[in-house]
Amino acid sequence: MEKMVLGVGQCCMDYLALADGFPRENTKREAIELAVEGGGQVATALVSLARLGIGTRMIGIVADDRDGTEIIRRFQDEGVSTEFMVVRKGGLSQRSFIIVNRQNGTRTILWQKPTVGVLSAEDIKEDAFKGVDFLLVDGYMKDATLKALRIAKELSIPTMIDADRMYPGMEELLGFVDYIVGSEDFSCYIDLDPFRALKTLSVEYPDARAITITLGENGSITMYKDVLIEQPAYQVDDVVDTTGAGDVFHGGYIYGLLNGWHIKKTLEFASAFSALKCRSLSGRRGIPTLEETLKFMETGRFSP
Repeated sequence: MEKMVLGVGQCCMDYLALADGFPRENTKREAIELAVEGGGQVATALVSLARLGIGTRMIGIVADDRDGTEIIRRFQDEGVSTEFMVVRKGGLSQRSFIIVNRQNGTRTILWQKPTVGVLSAEDIKEDAFKGVDFLLVDGYMKDATLKALRIAKELSIPTMIDADRMYPGMEELLGFVDYIVGSEDFSCYIDLDPFRALKTLSVEYPDARAITITLGENGSITMYKDVLIEQPAYQVDDVVDTTGAGDVFHGGYIYGLLNGWHIKKTLEFASAFSALKCRSLSGRRGIPTLEETLKFMETGRFSP
C-alpha cells in the first residue's frame, strides 16, 4: 500500500529573479531569468515526496485569488491532494519575491502572509488523518499545528517539524514532535553555537526520536539515541539557487524514515536530494529523481 504523508503549514507563490550578483540599492538591471513557482516549506517538501512516489495531502490556506487558484492547481498537477485545503473569499494568498544571486546561489526572500488569516484549529479535520503514515508541520500557525500534532499523537502517527524560526508557542509544539529539524537560524534562538543548541534541545525534548540542525553548505548535525551524527553537505559544481533546499531536505528525510532506513543513510539521502535541487531556479524545478539521487550518493563529493 502507498505511504501517505500529511502536511500542515504555509503555501505560497514564489516570484523569482536570477541576477548576476545582488543588485545595488536604487539601481535597475536585467534579470538572467525570471520564474513563477509554487512555494512554502511544507508545500515543497510534499511535492518532493510526491515525485518520489509517496502519497501526499496538504492542509494550508489560500484566498480565492489568482495566486490561490494557481497554488492549488500546481499541487494537483504534482499529485498532492488538496481535499482539505482551506480557501477563503476575498483578500490575497501568500506570496514571496525572491532575488537569487547567480554568483553563489544564495537567495534573499521578501514575503507577504495571506490577508485572509491563518489556519485555525477548526480547519484541522480528523478525516484528513485517515490512512496517514507521517505528519509534517512548520509551526507557523500554532493553534492548527497543535491540534494536528495532538491528533497524530493519539493515532501513533510519527511527526516532524520544519523549524526555521522560533515562532510564538514553538516550545509547546516541540514537545509533541518525534523528529525536530531546525535551521541554523532557529538554533541561534537557543545558542549561537549549533552544537550547544543541539545538546540543549536534546535535554529539553528527551522524547524526540532525533533532533537535527541544518547548516546549509556545512551539512547538518543530528542527535540520535545520544549519538552525534555529523553529515557533510554534498558538493554540486553548478549551484544556481538554494531556494527550497531545506524543504527538499525534509522530504528526503521523511522518505528515508518511511522506508525504514538507518538514520545515517536517511541523512545522507536527504543531503544528496537537497543538494541536487540547487541546480535549477526555484524550489521545485530542480528536485531530482530517486535514481539520480541514489547514483549521486555513489559518485558525488562532499563539500570541504
